Amino acid sequence: MPAEAGYGFNEPLKLDKLQSGKIMPWGPFQEQQLYNRRRDIHAVYGGQQQGGICTPGEHTVVIVFTGESGEQHGYADGWTNEGTFRYFGEGQVGEMVFQRGNRAIRDHLMDGKDLLVFQTRGREGVRFLGQFECAGYSFEMAPDREGNQRRAIVFELVPSSATDDLIETEQLPDQAETDLSALRRRAFIAAQSTPQTTGAEARRSLYRRSEAVRRYVLARAAGVCESCEKPAPFMTLKGQPYLEPHHTRRLSDGGPDDPRFVGAVCPSCHREIHHGVHGSAKNDVLIEVIRRKEAGA
Repeated sequence: MPAEAGYGFNEPLKLDKLQSGKIMPWGPFQEQQLYNRRRDIHAVYGGQQQGGICTPGEHTVVIVFTGESGEQHGYADGWTNEGTFRYFGEGQVGEMVFQRGNRAIRDHLMDGKDLLVFQTRGREGVRFLGQFECAGYSFEMAPDREGNQRRAIVFELVPSSATDDLIETEQLPDQAETDLSALRRRAFIAAQSTPQTTGAEARRSLYRRSEAVRRYVLARAAGVCESCEKPAPFMTLKGQPYLEPHHTRRLSDGGPDDPRFVGAVCPSCHREIHHGVHGSAKNDVLIEVIRRKEAGA
């Protein structure tokens, strides 16, 4: 079922949709707009200026570039009918392995990093396709630069904004709602790995993992904002205290993450953390609150 309003991991993205346009959490980037890779991306965030996967050392972000280069080898990135974006990993010769950029994509949620995807447009520059989450991956045979067949890694990427649209048919056990230790165990398992899965199942898996983390942090908060320590402002139609999950180490709040870096906060605190003058300091305090709670769990 769709994530309940206010409880979805992508709610801050919704709050950033201003009348002047869709403003994404990552600075100046707006979906479908063109940018200069060197000036607008590397000059600001650093990272490798060549290749398809950029991993800036000073920022919690992995930047991916998709284009036509793979087509000369007989494969290409692109959308599937299930709503995932297939992205071939890096490695021009021999087997693709989970090192460097490939590992960074697979583990970006576990590492607390956002995943941004740009499409190369030749002399036009690069077009920002949006923020994505790695929902899964698969292996398939594809030619390398020398024309030899090898095992290639294909990532299943899902737009961060798609979480609310996912249809979930497999519910988590109802008894887990009141069992904090079971919820915590399930949340940590969900945050520890990216599954080898594709298509619609990859999307469902991403939702289930996000839902497991969401349920735990809301249960841990017990109806009290973990930032201002005030009761949730109101009850939802389902009779649950209204609090919003917030990722303390990322600019966005999408996807599963280590529960030790996710807090349950009221809308007012959430907006202040993302947009307030003292938001960074408020976020640091929240990190310490969560650390103390988890230390005693």
